[in-house]
Amino acid sequence: MDALTCIKKLGYVGVLDFATVDEDGAPQVRNISAIHYEGTDIYFLTARGKYFASQLKRDGRVQILGYTRYKETIRVSGRAVEVPEEEQLRWRNVLYQEQPYLENVYPGETKNIDTMFVIRDYTIEYFCLSTRPITREYFAVGNAQLKPKGYVIGKDCIGCGTCQAVCPQGVVSEGTPYGIDANHCLQCGSCAENCPAEAIRRL
Repeated sequence: MDALTCIKKLGYVGVLDFATVDEDGAPQVRNISAIHYEGTDIYFLTARGKYFASQLKRDGRVQILGYTRYKETIRVSGRAVEVPEEEQLRWRNVLYQEQPYLENVYPGETKNIDTMFVIRDYTIEYFCLSTRPITREYFAVGNAQLKPKGYVIGKDCIGCGTCQAVCPQGVVSEGTPYGIDANHCLQCGSCAENCPAEAIRRL
């Protein structure tokens, strides 16, 4: 798996969940289908008067979620920026050509209310439940930086094996200290919750 393959899979899903926060910090989620992929750049369209557009202009942070028929979750976390005025018409035309249904939503000159955004710097979390053990991978695109997630076993480990016994996916290995395979970890926290030495912490 790689970042570009994840983006292609999102394209196959079609309709994606886009999450932002409103002025009060409350989560806001909507389904978006007006999306164009240019390499790893993600272009999407909304109307300037929508709350979605104002939230993006004010803050920019957005999270996108897609789920495939193969039990794959793909999560994109990044910052959306409004496409420069001189490029708006070009990318809007590309999107309308790819998705003719938009002409029914904004016919004729009414489409002038539309505005295009693009996401270029973002992280991807790929999570697949159809493998055993599960598969989890992270990718950084553009200038985005990955932040470690999951659990790690520290030097206070007493080697009792409790964490290994309670791991649903069996991805804890013996050692000094014991180790967790982050690429197959559910991040459920069972190991940390049951560790008698409290040697396991969440990153």
